[in-house]
Amino acid sequence: MRIYLVGGAVRDRILSIKGKDRDYCVEGATPEDLLRLGYRQVGHDFPVFIHPKTGEEYALCRTERKSGHGYNGFVCDFSPDISITEDLKRRDLTINAIAEDEHGNLVDPLNGAQDIANRILRHAGPAFSEDPLRVLRLARFYARFFRMGFRVAPETEKLCTEMAASGELEALTPERIWLETEKALSTDNPEQYFIFLEKTGALKCVMPDIAALHGIPEPPDFHPEGTVFDHTMLTLREISRITRNPVTRFAMLTHDFGKLETPPESLPRHEKHTEKGAPRIRAMAAALKIPSLYRDFAVKISENHSYTRLNSKDPAILDRVFFKMGGYKKPENIFILAECLTADFRGRDKKTPEHFTQSYNLVYLFNQARKITPAPVIQDGFQGAEIQTELSRRRQKVIAAAQEWLKRFWKEQGISEELF
Repeated sequence: MRIYLVGGAVRDRILSIKGKDRDYCVEGATPEDLLRLGYRQVGHDFPVFIHPKTGEEYALCRTERKSGHGYNGFVCDFSPDISITEDLKRRDLTINAIAEDEHGNLVDPLNGAQDIANRILRHAGPAFSEDPLRVLRLARFYARFFRMGFRVAPETEKLCTEMAASGELEALTPERIWLETEKALSTDNPEQYFIFLEKTGALKCVMPDIAALHGIPEPPDFHPEGTVFDHTMLTLREISRITRNPVTRFAMLTHDFGKLETPPESLPRHEKHTEKGAPRIRAMAAALKIPSLYRDFAVKISENHSYTRLNSKDPAILDRVFFKMGGYKKPENIFILAECLTADFRGRDKKTPEHFTQSYNLVYLFNQARKITPAPVIQDGFQGAEIQTELSRRRQKVIAAAQEWLKRFWKEQGISEELF
């Protein structure tokens, strides 16, 4: 029995990345051999075992044979005569098809170490096309390693395009699509996940509403980048520079879904698009079984991401935004909204001012409004529904005063509070 460190742990060590998990592959053993050593079995179709002391995963060397449609249609063979080389050759990418023995020697039948050095993401072999999930995994690795200069090999991109055109990706379950997407949202460049999927035609198979954004034009005077998809990707890039929170990033991915509802005769203008996106977001969340935490916050951002002329907006509108965002109970929601407004403003293919004043304005106006609490209103004798009405009236009065202060402040700084 021979044990090898495999996959991501070896890849990340070569890249000098601190990895989280260490997975092992066992050559020349049977399930009974590992059970006798005290390992706990957690897989059945292709046995995976948990080490009795370290809790790390050990899998038997195996090969796979396509037997049906989709990513579940495989028959696995994990007999003890299967070599580590055979196991590595059935993996997805060459950079993940490297093993290391107990002496630190590499087993690298597909030259994955060279592809790492050359920053190339290349499919391991013809079997890649048998598993549609690998297209999404490749896109996720691309997003993760984009900042390190990795690119997808042309022949691998061509293969992904062919797989998307074949209809094979339609066999993917919502759970698997969302799992890969959620992981991608936590990478340094999540926008590259969607850009790659759109480029290969895979995006319309798994997330058609996001793909549809590519065909919708934006006003060229404000969005010279071209389409709503282009703007969304730039916005996703910008929010990812501000926060690593995947919930916030997902909200920016869907923030302009309302533009999908713009009548063709109105294009490229998108009137009142913030009022139209929620049904689309909820439909996508239902289709992909996206957690309610993501869905509900995305709806909030979609409905409240307007930042034009905040210092001149009706205070009642701003009070309603603060309320709908849940800010009076969770102030952090307003601070996150300010982050999203900044990303939305900077997510354009044009030079923008170094300082985005509207995010500061929003937080300042909110901080003044939240000083007005229910207790004094109740002490003044208001009851029932009157409490909320009076609370809103007082908050609007404070917001109006804060708006006037901001106008004077920015004028003194020589900065116009009007963005357009």
